[in-house]
Amino acid sequence: MNKAELIDAIASKANLSKADAKKALDAFVDTTSDALKKGDRVALVGFGSFSVTERGARTGRNPQTGQPITIQAKKVVKFKAGSDLASTVQ
Repeated sequence: MNKAELIDAIASKANLSKADAKKALDAFVDTTSDALKKGDRVALVGFGSFSVTERGARTGRNPQTGQPITIQAKKVVKFKAGSDLASTVQ
């Protein structure tokens, strides 16, 4: 499902116009992104939680030459599914 399909699904399930559904989705994405930039955790009970973790520096390998390279440390977004979502998918 891409963004346009998600907007269509939100609009039909919530009985909203596509423009309102797009505004709501964009607001959710922006708000979640801002919270994660600050280092906050975003938890939606039953759905899951988004958090930021630090991935340490590590040694990798250049696939073309086989030479070892150093991969720098960085922050990554992590999602952990909630119990309701996990049981729905099974």
